[in-house]
Amino acid sequence: MSEEAIFIFSGIGGYILGSIPFGLILCLMFGYGDIRKIGSGNIGATNVLRTGNKWLALLTVIFDAAKAGLAAWIALKTTSEKEMYLWNMPTTFNTVAALIAGSMAIIGHNFPIWLKFKGGKGVASAFGFILVMTPKVAIFALAVWLFMAFVFRYSSLSAITAAALVPLFTFFYEAPVYTIFYTALVILVLVRHHANFARLFRGEESKISFKKKEKEISVPTKAKPTIAKRTSKKVATNKATTKKPAKKTQKKKANKKLEK
Repeated sequence: MSEEAIFIFSGIGGYILGSIPFGLILCLMFGYGDIRKIGSGNIGATNVLRTGNKWLALLTVIFDAAKAGLAAWIALKTTSEKEMYLWNMPTTFNTVAALIAGSMAIIGHNFPIWLKFKGGKGVASAFGFILVMTPKVAIFALAVWLFMAFVFRYSSLSAITAAALVPLFTFFYEAPVYTIFYTALVILVLVRHHANFARLFRGEESKISFKKKEKEISVPTKAKPTIAKRTSKKVATNKATTKKPAKKTQKKKANKKLEK
C-alpha cells in the first residue's frame, strides 16, 4: 500500500471514529431523550450537563476525548516510523498518519455524517488528540482551562483561551509539524465558538456553578382556622345547644300525658 493510501485510510478511519455522537447516545441510553432538543442543541459535554447529570457529562467528555486520542494512537502504532519531510519539515511517517487521523476525528466530531453534519465543538476531542500526541502541551492547555474556569467561571471562555494558547505552547516545545496541524484545529475550534463570543460580549453567557443546588424543603405549618371555619363551628355548637332543651321539653310533655 502506498504512503498516500495509508494517509487516506488514516483520515477516513479517524473521521468515522470521531463522528460517533457519544453525547447523544449516552443521553438516549439513560433516558434523557434527544440532547439536540435542549439547551444549545449541541451534542457535547457542556450541553449534556444541562440535563443536570454531572456524571453523564463527565462520561461524554471522556468518550469524546478518547475517540480522537484512539484514532491518533492506532495510526501512530500501526504505521511505519521511517523519516520523511512534510512541507520541508523533518518528521516521521507514523507521526503524519497520526496527525491526520486525529485531526479528522475532530472534524468528524464537529461534522458527523450521521447527524446531517451538525455535531459538537471539538474541545474534548482536541484535548484527547493532543494528549496522545504531545502530553506536555495537553497538560499546559488543561492548566489554562482550569485556571480560567475557576477565576471567570465561563466554560466557553476557558476553552477559547486554552485553545488559543495551544499553538504557542507547541511552537516552543514540539516540532514545527505539530504547530501546523494544531493551529488549523484551533481555528476550527474558535470558529465553532462564534456564538459564544457574541454571548460573552453581551454578558449573556451562562457561568459554571461549582455549588450543589439545594432543594427547598417546605416545612408544613399549622394553619390558623379561617373566619368561615370559625363561624361554621359556632353554628354547629349553637345547633347542638339548642337541640338539648328541645329534648327536655318533649320529655316533660310525655310525663304530663301519663299523669293525665
